[in-house]
Amino acid sequence: MTDESKPVFGLADVELLERQSCYEGFLRIDRLTLKCRRYEGGWSREFQRELMLRHRGVGVLLYDPDADAVLLVEQFRVGCLDDGQNGPWALELVAGMIDTDESELEVARREVEEEAGLSVSQLIPVCHYYNSPGGSNERLAVYCSRFDASSYQGGLHGLIDENEDIRTVTMSRSDALAAVASGRINNAMSIIALQWLELNLFRVKADLRC
Repeated sequence: MTDESKPVFGLADVELLERQSCYEGFLRIDRLTLKCRRYEGGWSREFQRELMLRHRGVGVLLYDPDADAVLLVEQFRVGCLDDGQNGPWALELVAGMIDTDESELEVARREVEEEAGLSVSQLIPVCHYYNSPGGSNERLAVYCSRFDASSYQGGLHGLIDENEDIRTVTMSRSDALAAVASGRINNAMSIIALQWLELNLFRVKADLRC
């Protein structure tokens, strides 16, 4: 039996004909002219796609296995301006971009310190995924790490020179899942991480207690 999940085509089945820079600011956008092989055989016609270029990102789900609680952060997100339920302040994982020569794990630890004021060591891999592959090359890594809810003081965090204004939010795992169901938590990284935690709860509790 063949594995239907394996891709039929690869990079050799795409021909990039032209690449133009359309915009470069906080975001960068290129216009690509290309063609690719078709499942029915032969090649497609030439077509264009705009591609938003983003650095890879890392997010960390902070979880206390004893209190069964998670630590999230709330901050302004321009992409949520039209969110009629929550407005442009999103409840998210601690997260940041890999825009230096740091590794994923180094960035994860740095972002936890900058956005939550915590130091973490153990990082459990959750997943890697593309955030919006129809128009962006942004690839995200998600990890889970432990924090102590009983001693955590919360507070406001973030880097002023990056215009960050971050509020930490500690909540029970059940309340976080309810926030996913209600739409209060509305971003893919947080939803993926919390659902992963629910599916792997017993293993994660054991691993984080080691």
